[in-house]
Amino acid sequence: MPPPSQDMSSPKETGFELSESARQEENGAMNTESTGAASPNGGDSSAVQPPRRRKKQFAVSTRWEQEVASRGQPSDMHSYFCCCARRVGNMFILLEYADGSPIVVAGPCWPFCLLVTVPLILGISALVSYFLVLNEDSGLPSWIAYLYFPCVAMVMMALFCVSCRNPGLMERVTDEEAGEGGWFWNEQVGSFRPPGALYCRECGVLIQDYDHLCPWTGTGIGHGNMLAFKVFVVGVNILCYFSIILLVWSLLDGLVA
Repeated sequence: MPPPSQDMSSPKETGFELSESARQEENGAMNTESTGAASPNGGDSSAVQPPRRRKKQFAVSTRWEQEVASRGQPSDMHSYFCCCARRVGNMFILLEYADGSPIVVAGPCWPFCLLVTVPLILGISALVSYFLVLNEDSGLPSWIAYLYFPCVAMVMMALFCVSCRNPGLMERVTDEEAGEGGWFWNEQVGSFRPPGALYCRECGVLIQDYDHLCPWTGTGIGHGNMLAFKVFVVGVNILCYFSIILLVWSLLDGLVA
């Protein structure tokens, strides 16, 4: 039997050579992509564009997502007045970062806040200011104005922070490892949720440390706006009692005079 040919290479050697050649071709392709083709003017092409950042996907109601997918965005009062906003469930993101994190967001009850809460605060404060604080015949000292107007401004700023701040919208998490870390599955949004995060039916989203829905502020109260909500509640009570005290003071001063 003639001896085997010496030109034949073993399968291991052939596989090694193929892997080396494939590796060289891959490295060459990567170098070509990194350097880029030459521009018509003879210079290098523009730098490699960074990958586009994907916006956050929030844990919204799966039923709402199905309705939007089948019928499109609902045509209601919210869609006309918040036409430039990005709708997330029943929340309306008016201003956001590049990754989709909300900066200014309106809740589902924003019409009640805008048409009832704001006129009540400003209307009553305007009446008290006109007839008592700024009226020289009311018998109140002039320094009252330096206390009353900052109190009104504080209440309005707190209301804005509650109504227009992100209450704590949670991103959708479907990784099963989250369930092993103590998170719970929420069927309404199709996402795992940490302890304390709850689904708000009116808002249509999962909110971190959700407490309740406040129609007076127009939005849900959660981790992101809880502090501002407490400041608003304290401030509006101080303003209310302050106005009553000024009214009683003026009436008593008129009776004494």
